[in-house]
Amino acid sequence: MGYSPRLKDKYHNEIVSLLKKQFNYKSIMQVPKIQKICLNQGVGIATADKKLIDTAIVEMTQIAGQKPVATKSKKDISNFKLRKGVAIGVRVTLRGDKMYEFLDRLVAVALPRIRDFRGINDKGFDGKGNYTLGVPEQIIFPEINIDKINKLMGMDITFVTTAPNDTEALALLKEFGLPFKNQKN
Repeated sequence: MGYSPRLKDKYHNEIVSLLKKQFNYKSIMQVPKIQKICLNQGVGIATADKKLIDTAIVEMTQIAGQKPVATKSKKDISNFKLRKGVAIGVRVTLRGDKMYEFLDRLVAVALPRIRDFRGINDKGFDGKGNYTLGVPEQIIFPEINIDKINKLMGMDITFVTTAPNDTEALALLKEFGLPFKNQKN
């Protein structure tokens, strides 16, 4: 038997049966799951300094464990001194075991390292069961050496699920351990 990520085992052994009971699914195939996690980092100031894109690619590779691609601008915008085809960000999509490993590190190590962290907001859902979370600095990830960074940059992390609505996606992500704020209305 080969290696299997901890959260993948937890999903199959605990979360599936718990959500099936909670939402009265007829089959375990109806239970929502995380399809992919997309990391996106905009480096808008890279129009002035091209080395920032290379730095962002190296840091994103360390964080995700997979090499990202540079995103390029689609059109010229003179107010931002931007030309079409210039690299202005990096992105990577994680699936399978790498996705579960990243999620485990995010929940257990990275999110608690955010200054004044009181939980993540549950307002980042898009209505179709996907959730986007903004991270203010890349130094919350332990893979990043603080002494070697030259610019603090945030990133967006999007969880794409098979959930048909936001309440089922919220229940799924809570079971994976994402620390949502307690809502007391």
